[in-house]
Amino acid sequence: MIDVPFRLPDPYVVRHRVAADEIDAYGHVNNAHYVRWLDRVAWDHSAALGITPGHCLTSRRGMAVRHSRLDYLSALFESDEVLIATWICASDGRLRCSRRFEVVRATDGVRAFEAEIDYFSLNLDTGRPSRFPPEFTSAYAPLPSVLAAYEALPDAARRVGSW
Repeated sequence: MIDVPFRLPDPYVVRHRVAADEIDAYGHVNNAHYVRWLDRVAWDHSAALGITPGHCLTSRRGMAVRHSRLDYLSALFESDEVLIATWICASDGRLRCSRRFEVVRATDGVRAFEAEIDYFSLNLDTGRPSRFPPEFTSAYAPLPSVLAAYEALPDAARRVGSW
């Protein structure tokens, strides 16, 4: 294992070993699995911040995806061990937040995938956008170290999902 060169400090990281059922006809990880991995790490990170699925169901508030930007950078293969990292990189403190994600192969530090996903607070009863409850405001605030590093990224590294 090498020292992983994540673009931002203080990541929340989940380890994953690529399984045979994640491989497509071309012999590498099918693109749909990356999105599943992002969903898993986002839920795990939210739970670590105190926002569990149970809490969302009880409070009748959750976060829903508004916009996704995805960059597939390098192929991954069966049995590759990957580190799936996430950070809250932006929040308006009222309705919206954004997460940054990176998937890095653990053996050589190759960045295979990165994404940014914008979320909004959702009233689970009405299906409509709803102001953050207080616990969302604090849980989904970017860490100062992440915010500073994110703002310092070169433009090319901040433009996930563009040519």
